[in-house]
Amino acid sequence: MVKLNLIRELDANEDNWEPQVDAALNGTPIEENEWGGQEVVGNQITEGKIVRIENEFVIVDIGYKSEGIVPLEEWEEEDDPPVPGTMIKVLIEEIEDEVTGEEVRGMINLSKRKAAKIEAWDNMMKSVKEGDVVNGMVLRKIKGGLLVDIGVPVFLPASQVDVRRPNDIGEYINKSILCKVLKIDEARRNIVVSRRAMIESERAEKKTALLYQLNEGEIRKGTIKNIADFGAFIDLGGIDGLLHITDMSWGRINNPNEMVKIDQELEVVILSIDREKEKISLGLKQKTVSPWANVEDKYPVGSKVKGTVVNVMSYGAFIKLEEGIEGLVHISEMSWTKRINHPSEMLSVGDEVEVAVLLINKDRQEISLGIKQTQDNPWELVDEKYPIGKEVVGTVRNLTNYGAFIEIEEGIDGLLHVSDMSWVRKISHPNEVVTKGQQITCRILSVDKKNRRIALGLKQLTEDPWEKRIPEKYQPNQLVKGTVTKITNFGVFISLEDDLEGLLHISELANHKVENPEDIVKVGEEIEVKILRVDPEERKIGLSRKRAEWTEEQEAAAAAAAAGEQPENGESSPELLKGGIGAESGPLFKSSTQE
Repeated sequence: MVKLNLIRELDANEDNWEPQVDAALNGTPIEENEWGGQEVVGNQITEGKIVRIENEFVIVDIGYKSEGIVPLEEWEEEDDPPVPGTMIKVLIEEIEDEVTGEEVRGMINLSKRKAAKIEAWDNMMKSVKEGDVVNGMVLRKIKGGLLVDIGVPVFLPASQVDVRRPNDIGEYINKSILCKVLKIDEARRNIVVSRRAMIESERAEKKTALLYQLNEGEIRKGTIKNIADFGAFIDLGGIDGLLHITDMSWGRINNPNEMVKIDQELEVVILSIDREKEKISLGLKQKTVSPWANVEDKYPVGSKVKGTVVNVMSYGAFIKLEEGIEGLVHISEMSWTKRINHPSEMLSVGDEVEVAVLLINKDRQEISLGIKQTQDNPWELVDEKYPIGKEVVGTVRNLTNYGAFIEIEEGIDGLLHVSDMSWVRKISHPNEVVTKGQQITCRILSVDKKNRRIALGLKQLTEDPWEKRIPEKYQPNQLVKGTVTKITNFGVFISLEDDLEGLLHISELANHKVENPEDIVKVGEEIEVKILRVDPEERKIGLSRKRAEWTEEQEAAAAAAAAGEQPENGESSPELLKGGIGAESGPLFKSSTQE
């Protein structure tokens, strides 16, 4: 064999060139030597023999005109050390022909490590295909997932580590795992695997089998896999079932975490199975007897019991009678007398209260409770406590257009109607007489215990002036002075005294026809009028201005005209005399035919 390295070291001096060539050719005639060697192509795996070890390189003869070099660091600690004469497989990486001084140049760069990897990849391609299940060791975390050694390094995405992505995928490092091959990219020498796909495949097989093994009503062991606000998902050994929060306990639960924890094992009852939709409902509380089974015996309607407030809502409060049994006290059942805007005005969570059982719906597991029923109803005694005619002192609580509500004791109101505020005044709104918060004395007019109503009167505290005083003080044909308080299109109202008015009809303003009363009188003007009539029943007084100046003959003629007689002097009859109070008017004197 030609010692090519020696040839490369030949000096260009012609004096010693020939002896050196002879030495390099081992005495063989130059024309008889083969100068080519086998053809070497880069990026191919070939077999070579270890020739020697120089510094950090292992020299390997691959049958080329030049020897190759492999970095000594490619031998791992667990590998056998390189020994001259040993055959190894290497990858031809780069061919160099340049020689410089004493450095190792002009050799072929080889790689034992890459050759091993390529050979391992080729072997893997022969034995593994997409969909196969492989076993591998998790090496380390890389971007987006884990690096797993199955004979060659493969990629396990983080989303494919488990059915539900773990909080830290690093916990799988240095663990042996089974995975399913998802994708093989031969060109890039990439393999993507999935542990999740393998688990789901196994679970699907178990799920189908288990789904037809389960029976409603039986008890099964399971493991909590996930917890949501509405319940917990339990792995029954290949299929998940839902343990709803309402089926965890007969008592009140605000959050499933109060009852169960992740990875906790527990026994549950199969409540229902939907094999078509593959849904299973589970129960925990159903392992024990329902406290509602004999609720009617423990809490008969009408009985009084003690309980604890566990929740307060806008419409009422829930009272816990025992574990698993709660009842509702509606806001309307909290007090006989207090006006409650929100249950929190009376109750707080944790309060212990006495309640009366009002109604039980065993099928719907509902109990209606009442607090006020544990106390005497003040309306039951209201007619005895407030007899008709009794004077009471109360506080004006509210005003409406039709009257004022007077609180005569806590929770018991009476209505003071506007018509019962004054004997003589016409009240348009109660604020003309009373104000909110004012203390006032009234008289009981009527009591309706069934409808919880009490009628009060203010004017009834004094004698009705229309019964005696007014008819005695104001007589027909009497001349009186009064003040104009209001002018209407039909007449004028005259104030005769405080809270007492009479009506001066437009026909009684003057002897001539009056179109507009304001042409004759003005508001605030004091005038003299004659009383035409006093009607205690209708509470009206009729007045006349023009008659205040009439003579007796004129009065007689007017009276005759009213009676339907023709006056002797042939003068036309005056109009029927009218008068009164308010918007209504009628004849002051009726003829016999009218009667």
